[in-house]
Amino acid sequence: MAETTVVHLLRHGEVHNPDGILYGRLPGYHLSETGQLMAETVAKAVGGRDIVALYSSPLERALETAAPLAEKLGLEIQQDVRLIEAGNLLEGRRVGQGMGVFRDWRNYRYFWNPLRPSWGEPYPVILQRMKSVIEDARAAARGHEAVLVSHQLPIWAIRSAAEGRRLWHDPRRRQCALASLTTLTFDGNRLVSVGYSEPAGSLDAGPSIPGA
Repeated sequence: MAETTVVHLLRHGEVHNPDGILYGRLPGYHLSETGQLMAETVAKAVGGRDIVALYSSPLERALETAAPLAEKLGLEIQQDVRLIEAGNLLEGRRVGQGMGVFRDWRNYRYFWNPLRPSWGEPYPVILQRMKSVIEDARAAARGHEAVLVSHQLPIWAIRSAAEGRRLWHDPRRRQCALASLTTLTFDGNRLVSVGYSEPAGSLDAGPSIPGA
């Protein structure tokens, strides 16, 4: 019988961003107090599982989300740039909360091709880097479990591909809340199931800024 390996994709917790900036890959954006509590809640929820490998995007909010789990499990956080947020040409703009970036007419020139998308890193590129790091994590944790801390769009891209959906989509329809877990279960080399859970869901105040 083939070994069962589980890879959990953990989105980072809430970020302190009072000015409503689409921060993307910009440095200096850290978890809010609620985000820190989210990270601790996730660590308590999954800390008893058979997790033997912990990877993270190099951005501060991801590393800070991984930290409580690393401490609980006694694991080193392996930073991996393949887990980083999707590139976005609107990075650094003040967009308010929720989907405000799409309501500002000055941004319309970036939205001419939602299939690519024209405003940022191509979906196939995001998918390929996520597939690559998941394969490495699966090999490292074979027969056990791994956690990879990443960001909303990269996680949604790999889930969409795993469930046979197209990569282009309406960002409002992503099921990938702050501090949520998207769980891939493999039987040997074969993906057998995709799960989703929100262990810190009670702390999530609602829609966040795209590119977060």
